[in-house]
Amino acid sequence: MPLLGLGCWDMNGKEAQQAVEAALEIGYRLIDTASMYENETEVGNGISQAAVPRSDIFITTKVNNSDQGYDSTLRACEVSMKKLGTDYLDLYLVHWPIRGKRRDTWLALERLLGEGAVRAIGVCNYTIPFLRELDEYASVVPALNQVEFTPYLFQKELLDDCRQRGILLQSWAPLLRGQRFSDPKLIEMAQKYGKTPAQILIRWGLDHGISTIPKSASPARLRENFGAVEFQISTEDIEEMDGWNENFRMSGLDPEAHW
Repeated sequence: MPLLGLGCWDMNGKEAQQAVEAALEIGYRLIDTASMYENETEVGNGISQAAVPRSDIFITTKVNNSDQGYDSTLRACEVSMKKLGTDYLDLYLVHWPIRGKRRDTWLALERLLGEGAVRAIGVCNYTIPFLRELDEYASVVPALNQVEFTPYLFQKELLDDCRQRGILLQSWAPLLRGQRFSDPKLIEMAQKYGKTPAQILIRWGLDHGISTIPKSASPARLRENFGAVEFQISTEDIEEMDGWNENFRMSGLDPEAHW
């Protein structure tokens, strides 16, 4: 799986299709969507219209909260594949750790993996307690855990725990939807490297060895974000950025408190 991909949250209709087409033309090969986003059909159209073989594209989608549970997850996966126009998923994720549904949903994902409908399975927004709970009934280690992870929410314990378990961490909304672009520390770091604040935030995640899926529908921004693969931040500057942590959750949702 490529470490840098396109996140498709909050893209509607033709916008989603055009963004996917543009991203694939630029060089992106990881496309992340979800049933909850209600744009799987348009994302699938963008993939089918692009001049890139399906085998070269890594497609991730997620089971919606309302579809969690064993049988309903199996049905939801089939619906998602039809909307995306594919006969398999590269990665299928549990979108949120829903109380009372986590076990059955995960066991359904394991079945889908065993049947070959999906090539890898994982979770989203799982903190360490949820991962420990998963140990009690899972026979497959999640391939990936997609969470909020930025210099302003530097979840080092979770990163270390996932590494020990062999789980790749992935950051959703790594650009904080622009909410920290005016931070003088970030601006100074961007000027030091001759890059944009967005590129610095993306590169910080990549330099930690995690995957990151910034969202943009603008071809110019897509190219800008993709430019983060072209440089590295020094170890000293990475450590400085680690110290920016504010425990700031852009979504306002703490998984342990809400789910």
